[in-house]
Amino acid sequence: MAKNSKRRPPASESEELLKPREAALQLRISFPTIKQWIYARKIRSVKTPGGHHRIPQSEVDRLLFRTRAKTAPERESLMRRVSGRNQLVGRIEDVRISGLMAEVTLSIGSQQITSIITARSAREMQLKPGQAAAALIKATEVMILRV
Repeated sequence: MAKNSKRRPPASESEELLKPREAALQLRISFPTIKQWIYARKIRSVKTPGGHHRIPQSEVDRLLFRTRAKTAPERESLMRRVSGRNQLVGRIEDVRISGLMAEVTLSIGSQQITSIITARSAREMQLKPGQAAAALIKATEVMILRV
């Protein structure tokens, strides 16, 4: 019999694997908490030949929004800091600044979304690849919100 019938698919060969401390830092949780999550199988990890845990980037991305607030009212208030309801939390893949404009590409799950914002805004938010950010979608425009 299989131990766990609800297994998630294994990490792809090319997927970036993070040390638990790196994943905890990105999720804004403590190192002991991420270790508990690994042991409780709340977060999927891969063991190295030396027995160390590594966490796929996709697992961190999956849990990214959930760690910003503990309760439903806190999550609701987090989403309501701005009037738009259509917010997609992801990770910044690329920031290209040219003249007055900046092109920001977010990775959200297995998809990407690109937004054109002012270069000044990108600099003020100090947007860099690897950071968590949210795409705020309103009508045909997409704005970037640093989280």
